[in-house]
Formats: sequence, C-alpha cells, structure tokens
Amino acid sequence: MKTKRSTAGSRTEKSDDPVQVVERMMEMKLEDIATVLCASGNGKSRLHENVMTMVERSLFRIALSRSGNVRSKAAAYLGVNRNTFQKKLIRLGLDGDPKEE
Repeated sequence: MKTKRSTAGSRTEKSDDPVQVVERMMEMKLEDIATVLCASGNGKSRLHENVMTMVERSLFRIALSRSGNVRSKAAAYLGVNRNTFQKKLIRLGLDGDPKEE
C-alpha cells in the first residue's frame, strides 16, 4: 500500500484509502456542481442546502433500488432508523410509487 508524507511531515497517510479516493472524486464533481448552481448569482446562496438534498435524495434512491424497494431494508442499508428513513422519504418527495420516482 502506498503512503505519502503529509504536509505536517510527521504523519503518513494511505494514498489509496478508498474513503480518500472517493472524497477526491466527489470534490472534483462538486466543483462542477457548485459552478452550475451558483451561476445565477441572485441573492443568498443555498448551495449547501441544495447539494445536501441532492446527495441525500440520490442515496435514498440507491438504497431503495438495492433493497428491492423494501423500506426497512433500505433504512438498514443506510444505517438509519426506519422511522427516520420514512420521514426523510416524505421530506425528499420520494414517498410515492417507486415506479414514478
């Protein structure tokens, strides 16, 4: 496993750690997303709120898909309580017929 010296010099980090790899990938994509969402430039930014809602909605769709649309399994897949999962489904507008989503 490759390691690289951090800027502090005293500690090393794994350059091929899957979490770090995914984080770098997300950061590159989020840079583009931020550019598109902030292009309007009218008033107070809602960038954080918009991106977090999109990420959460996507995760919920993935969880539902991978669980065969069984909500208790989807909640377990995400590591959230099923009641919390249900409330968030409603808030995200994903509580309807899965075929419509």
